[in-house]
Amino acid sequence: MGECDISCKALWIKAQYKYNHLPFITKALGCFITKDMQPFAVVEGAGFQCMIKALEPRYKIPSRKHFSCTVIPALYEETRRRLVNELSDTACVALTTDGWTSRATESFLTVTVHYIPSEWKMKSSVLQTRPLYESHTSEQLSEALTEAVTEWKLQRDSSTIPVTTDNAKNMVNAVNATAGLGPQIGCFAHTVNLAAKNAVSISQVSRLLGKIRKVVTFFHRSTTASHVLKTRQRMLELPAHKLIHDVSTRWNTTYDMLERYLEQQAAIYSALMEKDVKKHLKDISVLNDGEAKLAEDLIKILKPLKNVTTLMSTETSPSVSMIIPLQKMILKSMTTSEEDSSTIKDAKAAVTKDLEVRYGNPELQDYLHRTAALDPRFKSLPYLEEASVERIYSDVIREITEIKEQGQPREVQVDSSSSAGEPGTSGTSSPKKKSAMAEFLGEFFPTEKETTKTLSQTTEEEVMSYRVTGCIPVDADPLAWWKDNEHKYPHIAKLAQCYLTVQGTSVPSERVFSTAGDIVTASRSRLLAENVDKLIFLQKNLIIE
Repeated sequence: MGECDISCKALWIKAQYKYNHLPFITKALGCFITKDMQPFAVVEGAGFQCMIKALEPRYKIPSRKHFSCTVIPALYEETRRRLVNELSDTACVALTTDGWTSRATESFLTVTVHYIPSEWKMKSSVLQTRPLYESHTSEQLSEALTEAVTEWKLQRDSSTIPVTTDNAKNMVNAVNATAGLGPQIGCFAHTVNLAAKNAVSISQVSRLLGKIRKVVTFFHRSTTASHVLKTRQRMLELPAHKLIHDVSTRWNTTYDMLERYLEQQAAIYSALMEKDVKKHLKDISVLNDGEAKLAEDLIKILKPLKNVTTLMSTETSPSVSMIIPLQKMILKSMTTSEEDSSTIKDAKAAVTKDLEVRYGNPELQDYLHRTAALDPRFKSLPYLEEASVERIYSDVIREITEIKEQGQPREVQVDSSSSAGEPGTSGTSSPKKKSAMAEFLGEFFPTEKETTKTLSQTTEEEVMSYRVTGCIPVDADPLAWWKDNEHKYPHIAKLAQCYLTVQGTSVPSERVFSTAGDIVTASRSRLLAENVDKLIFLQKNLIIE
C-alpha cells in the first residue's frame, strides 16, 4: 500500500470518527446539565446554540424534552448500575437521612449511603431524593427507608444498617421501627447546636445578642452607615470585614456574629458617632465594658462548640468514633471557675445539662465506645475506667468471634466405620513414614509440636497486640493506618471497616439541600419530583471521565 493510500485511509478513519462521535456530544451536554446544575432550557438559548455551532457545525442540538426524557434517564440508569455493583461488593454500609422542602413547597426525603471499600477510602453517595406527600409520621418515614434499603439491595445477612439522623422524634422512631436498621445515631453537630442554643437563651445573654443584632441590622440596611464603617476600618487598620447577622437555622452563626462584632468594635463605635450616621440612630447603642466582657466570655464557651461542629462535618474521615471523645472534651471545657460571672456559670451549666444526657442509652453508648476502640486515634479509651475498657474490648472479641463463626462453613461429619480408602481396604490410614533425615537427626533436633488455637484465642491475641501498640496522633488518618496495618490485625480490620463507615452527623444529607436549592430554583419550581431525584443523584454521583 502506497503513502497516498495510507494517507487517504487515515483521513477516512478520522472522518468516520468525527461523524460517529456526534452522539457523545449529546451525552456530554447531559453531563454539563447535571454537574453544573443547568436548566434543560439552556440548550435552547441563542448564545449556547451559537457556541455549539462554532465548535461543531454539523451537530444538531436535541430539544430540551429529549434531554429530560431520554438523555438524563439514560445517564441515571448507567450511573445507578455502577453504584449498585459497587455497593454489592461492600461488606458493610451506613446511611444518613434528612428531610427538606423545595421552593415549590414539596417535601422530600434524601438518603445517602457511606462505605469503606478495600482500598480504605471513605466513600459517600446520594441514593435517592423522594417526595413525601403525607404528614411526616414515623410510619411513613420508616416505609421510605425500607423502600430505599430494598431498592438499592443494601441489606446484609450478618449485620443491621446504622442510620444517622437529626434528633427529631419522628426520625428516631422511624429508624428504630424499621427492620434491618439500627442503631440510630443522633447527629452530633445538631446535638452540639442545641446545647449552644440553650446557652444563648439565658435572659442576660439574649438581651446582649439582641443589642448586637440591632447594630448589625442598622449597618446592613443603611448605605451611609456601611460606607462610613468601611472608611473607619481603613483608618483604624482593621480588616475590611462585613458585620455578620446570626441565623437561627445555621450552626455557629451566633459565635460568628459575636466574634466579628468584637473584632470591629472600635470601627463600629467610631462610625456610629459620625454626624450623618448618628442622626438616624433609634434605640441603638454600643456595648458597655461589662457587656463587652460578657461577649468575650461567651466566645470562649462557644468556640469549642464551633470547632467540634467543623470537625464532625467531614465526609472523608471517620466521625462516629469522635462522638464520645468530643462529648467528654466539651463537658470538661464547661467546668466553672471562681472567676466566672453568674451569667457565664449559667451558660456553662445549660450546655452541660443538655449534653451530658445525650447518647445515654447503654446499648448505644457501648456501640459508640466500640467505634472509638476501633479507631487507632482513640483506642486507649482514657475517659473510661479500666474495668469498662476491658468490657468494651471483650465485646469486640465476642463480636468478631460470632461473625467469623457465622461465616464459616459447617464441618462435614464422617462416619468412622465407613471405608476411607479403596474398596476392600481398611478405613484407618497407616502411619506416615519418616524420611531418612528425620530418622537420622530427628531425635537430636526435635521440632515443637503445633498447637491448634481456637478462633477466640486467636482473636484475643490479635486484640491484645492491637491494644499494646500506641495510639496514632489525633490529626492522623485512621483509614490510612488501617490500610497499612490490615495484615497485622485482619479480624479487627474487618470489624473496623463496618464501624468506622458510620457517620457521626447527618451533614451529608443536609448538604444535599444546598444542591437541591440550586436545582429547584424559582425558574425551575415546576420540575417533576422524579427529575429532581435524578438530577440530584447525577450531580453527586456522576463520574466524568
